[in-house]
Amino acid sequence: MVRAHAPYMEWAKSRPKSEIDLAGSNLLACTLDDLPGAREALEIAGESPNGYWPLVEAIAGHYGVGSDRVSTAGGCSGANFLACAAVLDAGDEVLIERPAYDPLIAAAKMLGAHVRFFERRFEEGWSLDADRIGAELGPMTRLIVLSNPHNPTGVLASDESLRALARIAEGAGVSILVDEVYQDTVLDGSPRPAAVLSPAFISTNSLTKSYGLASLRCGWAIASRETTERIRRARDVMDVWGPIPADRLSVLAFGRLNRLAARTRTLLEVNSRLASEFLESRPDLECIPSRATIAFPRMKGQSDAHDFVERLSERYRTAVAPGAFFGSPAHFRISFGGATDQLRRGLAAIAHCLDSPRD
Repeated sequence: MVRAHAPYMEWAKSRPKSEIDLAGSNLLACTLDDLPGAREALEIAGESPNGYWPLVEAIAGHYGVGSDRVSTAGGCSGANFLACAAVLDAGDEVLIERPAYDPLIAAAKMLGAHVRFFERRFEEGWSLDADRIGAELGPMTRLIVLSNPHNPTGVLASDESLRALARIAEGAGVSILVDEVYQDTVLDGSPRPAAVLSPAFISTNSLTKSYGLASLRCGWAIASRETTERIRRARDVMDVWGPIPADRLSVLAFGRLNRLAARTRTLLEVNSRLASEFLESRPDLECIPSRATIAFPRMKGQSDAHDFVERLSERYRTAVAPGAFFGSPAHFRISFGGATDQLRRGLAAIAHCLDSPRD
């Protein structure tokens, strides 16, 4: 029996509540006033045998793909797990990026797969090196897993690097799962789902990180028709279908997506600037610029940020995510998708903690 778990998620759910929270990575949550018509849309009856069809069509329309290429899930994490379940058998090998969001690792292990890693390097701007990834492929590799924008760094891969990786994967008969949950937080440019670039890709996403609708648990995968059908059948085993009230509200959200996107942009134009200016001002931190709502600074001259993270929490009641959970202990992850006032206070607390004596 495989006893896989995700240490980061376990920590995130059990850690003490901090006065200032820059560790959680959700966008500032919406209220009912942010989604006109929500009260009227509530209904508990309905069916969704292959996904709630109005929602499937709304997602397909948003991305300009056929409805037969869309499968729904319980959040992006649910979509990731179902995608892995659709592709993998016990004993298969999965090649996952590092640093990595650890539920991606746990999902593969829970399905009985053997996990190996390819490195995304700070010195290379956390970029994807398709040739390096290709060199790691083995005879049992069935799936490559990455995030874009990259979690925890927020770095966005280019279409060129994704296409290069797709050519390698297609030649090897390997699928590529791309967690794109931060994609709609990219302010400059409109990245396309990787799944429109090649049938080798499976793109997953949700309404959580970009639109502040985490509680709806609306997630989805976009893939080839064949892979989509396998994902839908995997959901038959996992949870059958989604809750109708949440699916109906999610359809409503897609009808108001421009309004929600404007809310996100207004928030992030300020918060992204504050975070960027702060990180650039600190000679004791090194950080590759982020294109999402998270950043992954490194403590200059230190191999482990654990003590700093602990002091920040205990003395300044401010939480950030330890880099060790992502496989990079010299780093810590901050989120700047929340309330602007809390971000200002959190950045000030980080500065005070960096400047204060350790004893």
